[in-house]
Amino acid sequence: MNNSADRKNVLLMGIDFGTGGCKITVIDPNGNIVAESSEEYETRHPKPSWCEQNPGDWFLALTNCLSRISEAKHINMNHIRSISIDASTHNAILLDRQMEVIRPTIMWTDQRSIEEVKYLEKGWGEEIFRITYQKVSPTWTLPQLLWIRNNEPENFQKIHRIMFVKDYIRYLLTGSWETDYIDAQGTLFYDVAKNQWSEELCRLIGLPVEVLPLLCSPTDIVGKITAEASKRTGLAEGTPVVCGTSDVTAEDYAAGAVKPGQCIIKLATAGNVNVMTSRPNPNPLTITYSHVVPDLWYTAAATNTAAYALRWFRDNFCFEEIEKSGETGKNVYQLMEDLVQFIPAGSDGLIFHPYLLGERAPYWDPYLRASFIGASMSHTKGHFLKALMEGVAFSLKDCFMLIENMNLEVSAFILIGGGARSDTWSQIICDVFGKKLIRPSVVDASYGSALLAGVGIGLFSNVVDAVNQCVKTDKIFEPDESNHQVYQKLFPLYLAIHGQLKDIYKEIYKVIN
Repeated sequence: MNNSADRKNVLLMGIDFGTGGCKITVIDPNGNIVAESSEEYETRHPKPSWCEQNPGDWFLALTNCLSRISEAKHINMNHIRSISIDASTHNAILLDRQMEVIRPTIMWTDQRSIEEVKYLEKGWGEEIFRITYQKVSPTWTLPQLLWIRNNEPENFQKIHRIMFVKDYIRYLLTGSWETDYIDAQGTLFYDVAKNQWSEELCRLIGLPVEVLPLLCSPTDIVGKITAEASKRTGLAEGTPVVCGTSDVTAEDYAAGAVKPGQCIIKLATAGNVNVMTSRPNPNPLTITYSHVVPDLWYTAAATNTAAYALRWFRDNFCFEEIEKSGETGKNVYQLMEDLVQFIPAGSDGLIFHPYLLGERAPYWDPYLRASFIGASMSHTKGHFLKALMEGVAFSLKDCFMLIENMNLEVSAFILIGGGARSDTWSQIICDVFGKKLIRPSVVDASYGSALLAGVGIGLFSNVVDAVNQCVKTDKIFEPDESNHQVYQKLFPLYLAIHGQLKDIYKEIYKVIN
């Protein structure tokens, strides 16, 4: 499908189910965005360290987004020639023999399986790391399912099939049941070297390996839109659906990170610092994943709460801005950003740690909690907002120190994620790192999924070809040296505060649990 006649009236759809919401992007064969729509959904916190979502909310968000695209943009669904889906990775949907959801999905941000992690680490930690390339922590599927076995044995016994977020939605659209090898790598059930599910790791918790899905490539066509799904969504029956991959991988890909040495700084619900490498570099303090580009890997150091922290602040402290947004139609985040425009670098001594959901790299400490340190009577809401943005940037730099300590080559920095749409926040990150940052024209995982949809049907010759044809640069940020010097002085204090408070957070956890 490479000549112009074949490409006429061809559209590609990428669907992203991030931790905070669904985003759909429709592109033409040149990578131009034709339509897009998004909708948030709720993460429930029944207990302070718990994070759960209702799988029904995802499909409802999908149908709402599709309706808006079809009605407002007048997209002809028959022109959608291929669809691909990505999602936040390794969140397990448990299904019984009637293919009904057994319980709400425990999300990757959930910290309830602390005791299970201790048990697994003590008995099999080295073996699990050797097989999976990942350190045991509450973020992965294995300890979460062990928690269910220990605390909800009746639900564990009901498990007939396990799917992950993108795969569950694709099952509802096509009736097929599989996952890609990249999503599988985040479960702690996957043998990376052998490229297969590990029966040994499944036996650790008594999970039959047969309940795990078939494995395939992110660009494989794995099904077509069924007649029933067409009626529910408006998508054309028979449209090919490509497997897709994790949201982080799709984001990196969408940003054009397809060569060793390129470093992604992700400012989304969570934050990541991902360096592309020509081989895997497993490290207990980082995360190791394959890329959609053959023989390419990435090492990731991840902070749990990035743009999610801004959303938390919005929902709890920005009622005035929310109301004004409703009255004027101006984006609420822009109204919030207006508050920080004249706040100096360093927020007049106010420092924020973004540990709202514990922390992954570099601490792997589920007990950590967020804090504002240094508040005075002179500080305003704008100070708190800017300190939040700076604290997330410090956390990302803290992650990058792991990359530096591993001596991984870094040749370019690319900034992505929903938070990267903010010039203010992007510049803060640029100033904290003291490095030139490239921001692509599109920073959404759904865009990467749309490219994978095109690769799957042969519109592009391969995954790199798709990037070369479609990915463009939006803006380049250069560091402000005076601001960088301020942040260079504050960053050691940011680290010192963490060191002083980490044990106190653990004692607080003991009191309230």
